[in-house]
Amino acid sequence: RDNRSSRSSLVDGFDSLEEGGLRASSSYSREINEHDNDKAIESLEDRVSFLKRLTGDIHEEVESHNQLLDRVGIKMDGSRGMMMGTMDRFKNVFEKKSARKTCSLVVYFTLAFIFIYYLIRMLGYFTLG
Repeated sequence: RDNRSSRSSLVDGFDSLEEGGLRASSSYSREINEHDNDKAIESLEDRVSFLKRLTGDIHEEVESHNQLLDRVGIKMDGSRGMMMGTMDRFKNVFEKKSARKTCSLVVYFTLAFIFIYYLIRMLGYFTLG
C-alpha cells in the first residue's frame, strides 16, 4: 500500500508537471507562432516593396522605350518623305534623259543627213567636173 500511495503521488506529480508543461509549451508555441508570423510578415513586406520597385523600374523602362519608338517613328516618317522626294527627282531626271535622248537622236540624224548630203554633192562635183 505504501508503494501504491507513493506511486499515485508520483503519478499525480507527473500530471501536474505535464499540465504545467503543457501550459508552458502552449504559450511557448504561441510565442513561436507569433514570432514566425512576424518573420513571415517582414518577408512579405520586403517582397512587396521589391515588387513595387521592380514594377516602377519596368514602368520607367516602358516609358523610355515608348519615347524612343515615337522618335524613331517620326524620323522614319521624315526619311520616307525624303525618299519619296528623291524618287520623284529620279523620275524627273529619267524622263528628262529620255527627252534629251530623243532630242540628241534627232540632232544626230539631222547632222548625219546634212553630212551625207554634202558628201554626195562633193562626190557629184568631183565626178562631173
